[in-house]
Amino acid sequence: MLTHSAVMTMLPVMDMERARAFYEQGLGLKDGVLRADGKFVYRVGGTVIALFPKPGGTKAEHTAISFEVADIAASIEELKGRGVVFENYDFPDLKTVDHVYTHGTEKAAWFKDTEGNYLCIHQDIAAA
Repeated sequence: MLTHSAVMTMLPVMDMERARAFYEQGLGLKDGVLRADGKFVYRVGGTVIALFPKPGGTKAEHTAISFEVADIAASIEELKGRGVVFENYDFPDLKTVDHVYTHGTEKAAWFKDTEGNYLCIHQDIAAA
């Protein structure tokens, strides 16, 4: 039933202006639209990201969104140039090198938005 449904990712934000600045200037998202219900939405690769105001916000301890990229190293450099700060991890089961974690057929790098949501870019290395 839902196989052909459009998907919208909902992200709570405490400060809409701050969040929009990050998503537009930091991530380069364009043509966002403020809806009558207070959500600010961006169309991204056939899906929708919706920022919605939530006093106090909520922070998940997991990846809220992962963007697939063709070249993770180049994408990291571009995003860093826009002010995005990448996480580094050194755990027994997850260690990053130059911000990148390689596991199986995927490389991934994480960062947080201004509201504390974990975001990721990933590259499918099996397809490369």
